[in-house]
Amino acid sequence: MSPDGKPVNLVLVEDDDIDAMGVERALKRRRIVNPLFRARDGIEALELLRSGAVSRPHMILLDLNMPRMGGLEFINELRDDPQLSNSVVFVLTTSKSDEDLSAAYRSHVAGYIVKSEIGDSFGSLVQLLDAYWQIVELPKTPVL
Repeated sequence: MSPDGKPVNLVLVEDDDIDAMGVERALKRRRIVNPLFRARDGIEALELLRSGAVSRPHMILLDLNMPRMGGLEFINELRDDPQLSNSVVFVLTTSKSDEDLSAAYRSHVAGYIVKSEIGDSFGSLVQLLDAYWQIVELPKTPVL
């Protein structure tokens, strides 16, 4: 829940089924029942967000290396869309590349998390997100 009591919708943009299941299990273990929407690449995520299927406030967990449209391309599209530009994005990736890290932060991500640093347990990621949306005000409407 966000500080105002409204559930925070999570959008997981992840092509790897194992990683997606790990995030889902970690949410269940911490008894977090926030709505979770999954897209397998950036194109599917944009369609999901633009269709209105995901209401605000929402938070995006984004892999970088995906087919059709990768994470950095997705972030650029997201930031260019007035309806979505203020979306909160956390990168969740295998990439330790300084170039990817810099590009993500230039696109105003809230955090950059390397999957190997959290290992097989996504519990620490879920704990971070839970604390984040408890104390941070999330945008409820687009900035136009």
